[in-house]
Amino acid sequence: MAKFILARLMKAALILVCIAILNFLLIQAAPGDPAQVMAGEAGETDAVFLQQLRERFGLDQPLYVQLGRYLGTILQFDLGYSYRQQVPVADLIFERLPATLLLSLSAFVISLGLGTLAGVLASARQGRWQDSVISTIALIFYATPLFWLALMAVLLFSVQLGWLPAFGYETVGADHTGLRRMEDIAAHLVLPAMTLGLFFMAVYARMTRASMLEVSRLDFVKTAQAKGLRPALIQRRHVLRNALLPVVTLAGLQAGQLVGGAVLIETVFAWPGIGRLMFDALTQRDYNLLLGVFLVSAAMVLLFNLITDILYRLVDPRIRVTA
Repeated sequence: MAKFILARLMKAALILVCIAILNFLLIQAAPGDPAQVMAGEAGETDAVFLQQLRERFGLDQPLYVQLGRYLGTILQFDLGYSYRQQVPVADLIFERLPATLLLSLSAFVISLGLGTLAGVLASARQGRWQDSVISTIALIFYATPLFWLALMAVLLFSVQLGWLPAFGYETVGADHTGLRRMEDIAAHLVLPAMTLGLFFMAVYARMTRASMLEVSRLDFVKTAQAKGLRPALIQRRHVLRNALLPVVTLAGLQAGQLVGGAVLIETVFAWPGIGRLMFDALTQRDYNLLLGVFLVSAAMVLLFNLITDILYRLVDPRIRVTA
């Protein structure tokens, strides 16, 4: 296992360097000049001031020089300096990262738990009205645009019913501490986490249902039935365990997508995570900050893929992945 993890980490490091190079080239090809943005905010538009800004931040250097300098800072675990915020990029990202991880992991647990449960119930009631209801609800959540679902949740649960706060990470000016602060953050987390989780829940429900129905037709399940084992035991020990393999694969791939999906959710709910930080960096042409967010997001996706590979070996010991 240690050899396998080490080999995957080395491959992930190489992939991360390639992603960093590709992101840098794409950002440089995008329209817009960060020097002009900063000059416009300072109220200066003359060419001398623009040239001074480019020299100060190294924007006047050739592309290969800028790329080499950027890769050098990355290899030193330095994400650079934000032009706009005037602080290190790592400080900005790691200040916002806990909020994004809290949102993404909460949505992941909600989607995987509810989706797997719904898929199991639907497969157990195949062809009945329960199966039709679960499949219809899953299809509705999958087909509904994420931003529309978020706005409707705000209108219903915040504006009309007043049950949950609509925006933010915690109540501004409340200065809660300890358990009271955790409860306040949890109340603000419910709407964005449920909105993001319900979309992916629909995918897991349909995948679990299809996988369990396929496994239930295999010979070893028929053998267990012929032995007279209880149906609940067959579903849990024989069908569900084998049906979870494609679900685990899908969950590992979509765990990284939750970070990307959080960009829209964080914008709608004013959640102070790296998704909203990335959106602000894009509008402000803060290229270093944008590159830093892209790199951290890519690293998180690679980490989730590694965890998925490890879980694969734990779920089914028969699987042997060669490094």
